[in-house]
Amino acid sequence: MDMSEKGLIITAAPHIRDRVATPRIMNAVFIALMPAALCGVYFFGPWAAINLVVGVASAVLWEYAIQRIWKLDVTVSDGSAALTGLLVALTLPPAVEPWVTALACLVAIGPGKIVFGGLGYNIFNPALIGRTFAALSWPSVIGAGYVSPDGIAAWKRGLDVVASATPLGLLKSGEIGSTSLSRLYGPLFFGNVGGSLGETSAIALLIGALLLLFAGVITLRIPLVYMLTTAVMAMLFNQDPVFHLLSGGLILGAFFMATDYVTSPIKPVGQIVYAVGLGLFTFLIRMFGSYPEGVAFSILLMNCFVPLIERFGAQKRFGEVRNRA
Repeated sequence: MDMSEKGLIITAAPHIRDRVATPRIMNAVFIALMPAALCGVYFFGPWAAINLVVGVASAVLWEYAIQRIWKLDVTVSDGSAALTGLLVALTLPPAVEPWVTALACLVAIGPGKIVFGGLGYNIFNPALIGRTFAALSWPSVIGAGYVSPDGIAAWKRGLDVVASATPLGLLKSGEIGSTSLSRLYGPLFFGNVGGSLGETSAIALLIGALLLLFAGVITLRIPLVYMLTTAVMAMLFNQDPVFHLLSGGLILGAFFMATDYVTSPIKPVGQIVYAVGLGLFTFLIRMFGSYPEGVAFSILLMNCFVPLIERFGAQKRFGEVRNRA
């Protein structure tokens, strides 16, 4: 029998049975994101905490409701909806209106995942579908959600906020020059700069990334090549590579979204090609696009190319009958 008729292609030996299960992976990533989430809550105050709760809760509720209405198997127990909601909240401004977070989660869960057939069948990263939908639909509301990272002072103010620009936004507008970016290294590393809720603290994100690496959930291949490509592009264009690595959503995207099992290549060569593309598009959008940040757009764009990338270097099919009697 031709295995391709059944849609089954058996790769070459050895075959390894792995006990990694979906809930374990989702829970591991969720826990690994906690340092970044807690830093965001500390620096940005009550609105950050509210949006985190809204993100996780609304994503779970949307998935449950849609699956019940469409009479599908309810899969909220696998943890993927909660993780999607957390990522949506972390990629949005900390003080954005909570209804924006909830609607972004609806788009992430519905059109971003369930419409394709559920987890494992989606071709785009669901959280970034939701985030991009919100950014394109309500740009002024999104812009107003960036606030000053005042730590304890932010909590003392309660729900009153002080608006703040992001480092990439300041660079794009020319308010800071490329020669003065080194003074931002410290704030970018620890997190006391303006930005999205979960992207500002490099050290918190790297702690989470180390947890995933030690747990065997991700490998360094995609994040490392992605970041190296971005740094090389920055140097080629006489930009500060350290600033471009630490600013915006690069670390969050490289370790927690570009490595998504469903929407990234499986083969090592494919992962390298994918990561190089991510770095190229991220930097080019930052430099020449109308938006100051390019991580979300670059990941979604490269998601489109994953099926094509996977075709290169495909292993030989075994058990295939080429000529029939």
